[in-house]
Amino acid sequence: MARGAGRAPAAVNDAPIASTASPDSVRRAVEAVWRIESARIVATLTRVTGDFSLAEDVAQEALAEALGSWPASGVPANPGAWLVAVGKRRAIDHWRRQARQDERYAQLARDLDEVDSPAWDPDQIEDDVLRLIFVACHPVLSREASIALTLRVVGGLTTEEIARAFLVPVATMQQRIVRAKKTLAAAAIPFEVPTPDEHPARLSAVLSVLYLIFNEGYAANAGATWMRTDLSREALRLARVLAGLAPREPEAHGLVALMALSAARFPARLDAAGEPVLLADQDRTRWDRGLIALGRDALARGDALGRGRGPYALQAAIAECHDVATSVEDTDWERISVLYEALGRIAPSPVVELNRAVAVSMSEGPATALRIVDGLGPALAGYAQLPGVRAELLIRLGRIDEARAELETAARLTANEGERAVFERKLRALG
Repeated sequence: MARGAGRAPAAVNDAPIASTASPDSVRRAVEAVWRIESARIVATLTRVTGDFSLAEDVAQEALAEALGSWPASGVPANPGAWLVAVGKRRAIDHWRRQARQDERYAQLARDLDEVDSPAWDPDQIEDDVLRLIFVACHPVLSREASIALTLRVVGGLTTEEIARAFLVPVATMQQRIVRAKKTLAAAAIPFEVPTPDEHPARLSAVLSVLYLIFNEGYAANAGATWMRTDLSREALRLARVLAGLAPREPEAHGLVALMALSAARFPARLDAAGEPVLLADQDRTRWDRGLIALGRDALARGDALGRGRGPYALQAAIAECHDVATSVEDTDWERISVLYEALGRIAPSPVVELNRAVAVSMSEGPATALRIVDGLGPALAGYAQLPGVRAELLIRLGRIDEARAELETAARLTANEGERAVFERKLRALG
């Protein structure tokens, strides 16, 4: 974090929760606020400053100031608003240093002097975050840079997590993100949602970003938490806003459908102790029927446009097969296999083939599926789910010693503690 300096902000309808707080409790509070609110904070500061990099810098300075002042003053009742107010003050200080006392500075100063005004307009938060995504996905950036930058700023992922998702060194990813920020600043990209005629140039990248953010929440790449439901629900919310902006885009509806049908299973994916529960063992009565209905409706909306199903809609159709089945045995595995085959043709991926193998194992048997999996070794080297799936097939074929070795490999490869616990639990079950 950058070091912050200067006076603490005036209260903005934001009395502290407590008069004092311990440094450890403050650190935890700051981490929690940043994890939940970082996208909104940076998006709001980008809107008011018009400078993406400056918004990130002053947000970090606000965090540093919170760590310094909250132990004495207490954690504010609205810490996100507090951080935005401090960020605005740091932006003013920056402009003062650069002798840029223009109307933008004057307006910000007037806003901060009006203590009865909120630090930000709650009605603008959704639009601000979406604007930030569209800025990061501007055609001036490469697709890889757009996705990496948005995952970092909007998704709140660390550079290490993004590098792991892209299978590149951390240093490479750091350079990619820094270059993307500099490119946006040099191009003076406006902070706005593009007009409808500009949607096609950016929509695909925006959809990809939201998809990756949702997936990181659905099954985190690393860390102690198996799921980050706040991240997935934010991605779903933004996808619904995006579908409203582009109602004639089938894949916008397909992505909403995929997210809703997948998020419907969240209530059953963890047990009372917070341990992961796999699909076969989930209590399906706990699935969110409202989200299932939302997802099926979104899928139907996309189909009604009559332009065929793209990758997101096909994945949504697979999720629908799971969500409408009363049990694993009742699931239409043959249809899921066909859907994965179609998906593999329009969006080829070794991960898609691995998932198809799981469906094939249920419809045709583990021996047929194992032949598919064995052909994926080079493409998925280092991917924990490959030995994990292979172990399941070997168990069903009675090859227990081989399965044990595969589970040990899977547990070693994963960086997520929850996923590792699943593999270790299976190992113990094998004796």
